[in-house]
Amino acid sequence: MVTVTAPAASSAAVPRPTLHARSAFAIAIGIVVGAGIFRTPSLVAAGSSSELVFLSAWLVGGVLSIIGALCYAELASTYPEAGGDYSYLRRAFGRRLAFLYAWARLAVIQTGSIALLAFVVGDYLAQLLPIGPWSATVYAAVAVVALTTINWLGMRQGSGTQNWLTVVEILGLVLIVAVCLLLAPDAPVDPLAVAGGNGYGLILVFVLLTYGGWSEAVYVTAEVRDARRVMPRILTGSLAAVAILYLMVNFAYLKVLGLGGIAGSDAVAADAMHVVLGAPGAAAISVLVVVAALTSANATMITGARSAYAAGRDFPALAWIGRWDQRSGSPRTAMLVQGALALLLVGVGALARDGFGTAVEYTAPVFWLFFLLVGIALLVLRRRDPDAPRGFRVPLYPLLPLLFCATSAYLLYSSLAYTGIGALVGVAVLAIGGLLLLVFNPRPSSTHDVRNP
Repeated sequence: MVTVTAPAASSAAVPRPTLHARSAFAIAIGIVVGAGIFRTPSLVAAGSSSELVFLSAWLVGGVLSIIGALCYAELASTYPEAGGDYSYLRRAFGRRLAFLYAWARLAVIQTGSIALLAFVVGDYLAQLLPIGPWSATVYAAVAVVALTTINWLGMRQGSGTQNWLTVVEILGLVLIVAVCLLLAPDAPVDPLAVAGGNGYGLILVFVLLTYGGWSEAVYVTAEVRDARRVMPRILTGSLAAVAILYLMVNFAYLKVLGLGGIAGSDAVAADAMHVVLGAPGAAAISVLVVVAALTSANATMITGARSAYAAGRDFPALAWIGRWDQRSGSPRTAMLVQGALALLLVGVGALARDGFGTAVEYTAPVFWLFFLLVGIALLVLRRRDPDAPRGFRVPLYPLLPLLFCATSAYLLYSSLAYTGIGALVGVAVLAIGGLLLLVFNPRPSSTHDVRNP
């Protein structure tokens, strides 16, 4: 199952293409199919006026995500560098804006996601194996420390863990679908439609949140064998597989609970399995949720540390974080910093945690802002760098990139219009990154930059 070969000794401490395509595929799928599929269907159902609207939202979300993946496929096959989005934004807009993105990932997007996923692990393990009043926090902290240690040891250990967790996770979801469809009651628990007054745009915010993370695979592009050829397949193939899986899972939920039952559930998978298998089924779902959260958290750690490493190469004040350990095939210092910040957020969350919705508010506006900028970067780089060898070109250019940009802009608006104080906190943390730019100056221009303001 482990598919990473040990790198040969060399004095050049840079990422090397040692990662097999199936490991990158496991990272792409594992980071998407996380705890969200066990929570967001109830939010989508609450805003849907019919079963058709409910299922169509998951289909539309999959199609929009695949369009985005086609845009990323061109960028990844043209610029197969460590850093993913950071590298694309640097080439298109310069290092200062790219630094803001790296800061956002380190302070808002990645570390916040790791802490949230760790608390999902903690909450469910605390129900299965309580060890005291701080059970959830202790389990969450242990999860962060354990996964950070595994990935600090090296890419071989991190990708091997990812492969196995992804296999268990996908098999578990397929089992849910099979059991629900085979043992569904004659009539759903609550087939009544619910009032969908929030609008299709807000529904898509939650659907695309559940599809979120598909772009993370580009952060290991520099480490994937034959990246120019296989990255487009990894990005689009993983999303197609996830879209099919999500449609199957939500159809199974409908067969057992009905639209009203899904909307009224805080743990839709557990409730569905409780209907068909009783208490043992609900307990099995708790274990699967823990596996899903660990899968996403591990993949998030792998990809998150690489954007911090890329920023460290460009800013002398952050050179200590931009070191690549050739023996382990990992940016070890960046991995430790990321783990420490996530652990700090776990500690803060133990004292004041407002739940899933606040986490979405905190990350969503910043996330969609930079997604929009990456879409614009594709248009800029096509014009500025027309002779670059492109292993893949977006079909129907520029229509699909413009559609991707329009979707990202609308979801940026929605994430600000329909959310609360959490969104303002996320934007404020991003603004702090702007102040840091007064202190951190980029290195002089180098060969991997197209533009160096």
